[in-house]
Amino acid sequence: MKLPPLPRDAQDKPVIWTVSISRLFDMFRDIMLEYDANADIVPLQLGFEEAVQHIRERLQTERCDAVIAAGSNGAYLKSRLPVPVVIAKASGFDVMQALARARKISPEIGLITYQETVPELSDFKTTFGFQLEQRTYVTEQDARAQIRELKAAGIQAIVGAGLITDLAEEAGLSGIFMYSSASIRQAFDDALEIARITRLESARGRHHPASDALRARHGLNDLRGDSLSMQEIRRTITLFARSPATVLLQGETGTGKELAAQAIHRESPRARQPFVAINCGAIAESLLESELFGYDEGAFTGARRGGHAGLFEAASHGTLFLDEIGEMPLNLQTRLLRVLEEREIVRVGGVRPIPVDVRIISATHCDLETRVREGKFRADLFYRLAVLRLSLPSLRERRADIMPLAEWCLKQALAAMGARPHPNLHAEISSCTALLENYGWPGNVREMRNMMERLALFLAAEPLQALSPAFLARILPELWVSITESPPPLSAHASAPAEPPPAVSRGTADNTAYLAALMQRFDNNREAVAAHLGISRTTLWRRLKKES
Repeated sequence: MKLPPLPRDAQDKPVIWTVSISRLFDMFRDIMLEYDANADIVPLQLGFEEAVQHIRERLQTERCDAVIAAGSNGAYLKSRLPVPVVIAKASGFDVMQALARARKISPEIGLITYQETVPELSDFKTTFGFQLEQRTYVTEQDARAQIRELKAAGIQAIVGAGLITDLAEEAGLSGIFMYSSASIRQAFDDALEIARITRLESARGRHHPASDALRARHGLNDLRGDSLSMQEIRRTITLFARSPATVLLQGETGTGKELAAQAIHRESPRARQPFVAINCGAIAESLLESELFGYDEGAFTGARRGGHAGLFEAASHGTLFLDEIGEMPLNLQTRLLRVLEEREIVRVGGVRPIPVDVRIISATHCDLETRVREGKFRADLFYRLAVLRLSLPSLRERRADIMPLAEWCLKQALAAMGARPHPNLHAEISSCTALLENYGWPGNVREMRNMMERLALFLAAEPLQALSPAFLARILPELWVSITESPPPLSAHASAPAEPPPAVSRGTADNTAYLAALMQRFDNNREAVAAHLGISRTTLWRRLKKES
């Protein structure tokens, strides 16, 4: 994209800082010479919190238009710095070349990538007939643990970013660096473009339209899962992003509808424009109208002098996400339909039409077609909102994603607390497969994330505690509670059994078999079973008698 020239008072060169701690530093330093005429580039050989503190201190007295980093270091900086962070990414060609180099060393290869695997490589390794073990990491300790496991499995060559290759060689293995000069040059080009756009907007006296408060923070990679349904979801999102048509996202609570909306925005031509979200069911009807359409001065008692722009105006040229659209009052549905048809709004208390260029993405967990039949939602608005439709699957509909997702969420939660994941965390959480996969997950991915945060808290407090099924059942009793009204307490009066009772889904357990299994686990100790279920001995006796 050809950018307009900078104003005369802003024609001094952009300032870009590169941040790296491994062999990537040398590659940055070599390539930055090619960009010397276009930018002032400062290499920083720092990482993570040390880099964050250093950059924040320097920003108090120095200017920086963009930062370039890579891998886990880049992700860490991106969430903690007030300046744009461009993350250098290895291309598919880079990965293939690195694998080819690794195969000359060993027929069995390990590939360790930050946060997510490369699912396309599954077909590649089958076609070309070599052994490839893919692993992911979040923290340096996690990366070390993955390398130890791969080494124990007999793998001699590890492909990855700088941190991974350094740790692999430290462990006595061959580390194959997967970044190419072309990928790093692309990162420099992206940083230059961002720096120039940012300075153009600054020179015009306004912030960049996609400021932190009005930007989509999540993309395709945040819709995690390698199941066929999730692969199809990501392909559909990429397709929908090309169109300016309205999109209706449907799915149970916690399935990631807002993540999908943000991903559509970020993949679309409007990606650099605002992404504005509002929950139509969380705001009182009397306030929702003014929030959406704004109001003119004097529209009502307490109205701000000069009026107030609504969210349609705030999202100008970008995307407006209407969450829980099924909860929108009927009178506002009429106004929304007019906006979609006329592409203009009128503020509350105003008479002047204001043109708006906004893409609408809406979401709901309810069946809008049923609400239309019940007269609770306008049929014409439904068809206008649902030009493109996407249904997000529940977690129980993609059970192949449950275990990888649980491990990833747990690693993220531990990293957020500054706790080290267990060296054999993968094997430990795999031992809990029955508990996790047999649960119904009514809260879907959101429930999964919340559970793993709770589990991380206890693992961090008890670093020597192995993640066993019994431990998991004690911390997350909802995973296996029966149809009895009360779940077992967090700390039962009796000690936990060596193994948890059979994993059952809420509302689907067989009482007779369940209670019999509990009695067997506790050696027919009724007091222990009653304490474990959180009920009295009398209630337990009554239930046992009824079942018999």
